[in-house]
Amino acid sequence: MATTQEQIVAYAAALLTGIDGVGSRIYRSRQEAYSHDESPSISVEPGTATTATEPVSTCKIDWTLQLLIAVFSRGTVPPSGTPLLGLSADQVADPVIQAVHSRMMTDRGMGGLAMDCWLLSRDPQMVSAEDPSMVTVLTYQVRYRTSVADLSV
Repeated sequence: MATTQEQIVAYAAALLTGIDGVGSRIYRSRQEAYSHDESPSISVEPGTATTATEPVSTCKIDWTLQLLIAVFSRGTVPPSGTPLLGLSADQVADPVIQAVHSRMMTDRGMGGLAMDCWLLSRDPQMVSAEDPSMVTVLTYQVRYRTSVADLSV
């Protein structure tokens, strides 16, 4: 069985599937570059996971996971010779970011896998590309508990 951390990452990815404009372009720890047609897209991956300084009991450990949800967006460039009617990369990302957050907050217990989940930070990063593009990393803090002896329960 997968660790609770991996189950949380998979749950979040499934929760985000079907967001308007994104559809099924939800990736697990994507490493390759996004094509022009893949904007906007979402990548879900685990960040740092730390434990409490003391076990909850002799058989349970509390964890804090930084769940990273990256929204990749590319601005739209208007046809040459027309007034600037395109959208910037952050304008393309904004409704996706709102939808991600809304879905993450609909089940803060992550399907029973976590004790709580909340948005910790939002970090927009411009990306060098032929079109204006950016990645906005949403970091959610997820608290969950496992057995001392088995990270899957």
